[in-house]
Amino acid sequence: MTADSPSDALARLGEERVDHRFKGLPPDADGLTVAELTAQRRNLFTDGFATPVLALSAERLEHNLDLMETYAARHGLAFAPHGKTSMAPQLFQRQIEHGAWGITLAVPHQVRVARAYGVRRIFLANELVDAAALRWIAGELAADDDFRLITYVDSVRGVELMDAALRDAGATRPVDVVIEPAAGEHARTGARTEAVCAAVADAVAAVSTLRLVGVAGYEGEVPQADPERVRAWLRRVIAMVVDFDKAGRFAGLDEIVVSAGGSAWFDAVADVFAEIPELSLPVLKLLRSGAYVSHDDGHYRKLTPFNRVPEEGALEPAFRLWSQVVSRPSAEQAFTNAGKRDAAYDLDLPFAQVVRRDGTERPATGISVTGLSDQHAWLATTGEADLEVGDWLGMGLSHPCTSFDKWQLIPVARADGTVVEYIRTFF
Repeated sequence: MTADSPSDALARLGEERVDHRFKGLPPDADGLTVAELTAQRRNLFTDGFATPVLALSAERLEHNLDLMETYAARHGLAFAPHGKTSMAPQLFQRQIEHGAWGITLAVPHQVRVARAYGVRRIFLANELVDAAALRWIAGELAADDDFRLITYVDSVRGVELMDAALRDAGATRPVDVVIEPAAGEHARTGARTEAVCAAVADAVAAVSTLRLVGVAGYEGEVPQADPERVRAWLRRVIAMVVDFDKAGRFAGLDEIVVSAGGSAWFDAVADVFAEIPELSLPVLKLLRSGAYVSHDDGHYRKLTPFNRVPEEGALEPAFRLWSQVVSRPSAEQAFTNAGKRDAAYDLDLPFAQVVRRDGTERPATGISVTGLSDQHAWLATTGEADLEVGDWLGMGLSHPCTSFDKWQLIPVARADGTVVEYIRTFF
């Protein structure tokens, strides 16, 4: 299947009927299309939404999109934000509208989602050796001259498997690959030495089904990462690109691809990529940070490079999970109706932020989340806590990737509670 136009494919999301599949939405909206529900401009707090319900801030979402667009442009970087964070085609399109070169993804299913919603450029930040997926990708490349996919390779065996699958599929266009050097001896994927990287590049050059277009990796896997170690590894990547270019490995291309950049060290990537010397071809300096789109109130709030370069701006956490106090068994304890099925908890527990009662919102003073069951948040409360059964508790979350994946349809609300959009996810 070739990629649909983004506008047509995204418009069809609005035709989906609201029903029991989508938690948190108003029960009386059942049977409406998403477009019809959107047009009603319901209020998150007064128009029938049921707790627990996860919402995105419309204003903060737009702020984050603007900020990273400006940051990438200021530093001369192309931007392919990692789509695995949200797996939301509506957000993919907004990221592209905010200047993104394309979308980064991690596994073939995610590529299929992006293609179904019109994404033309995809960076697959992972090795790809699955024959069925390669057969499908060969078909996509053959059917759409505007489709471009770049994927990692880190072994001669991987090259052999890719070549065999693509030849069996009758591939008519080569698949673009980048060599992935490992970020350390005990890091995740990636070839462990420059010699192995060169051998992989030789293997790519020996087949017609693949085309070497650059070098890429993930600095977040650098052991005991700090600014010095991360920059040292990035300079190794640059040195490899320079050596490959001198050896003529990129002959016949229009550009050389150099890519790195998660959400914790993109300032180091910007600094080191600015040091790339003039090569025989233009260089596509591709940044891949993804968590910025929603940011968070925990892990990435602590790790974001904007803490080191505050003059560049600041991301804003856009998620808030609303749950309701259903039990207040003692002065020191309370329970709400949101748990592991609703909230990210792999890095940090949710953070109690605000209490809402009778239309009034106030800080969640004296309230902390101490644990999660499947469907309950355990709260510890001090004497300062003014909390009753029936109150709504707004919680911040840590780690966007494991927040988005628990919700299929997420309301986007303005500061006054007006819901202006619903984000559909595909995990």
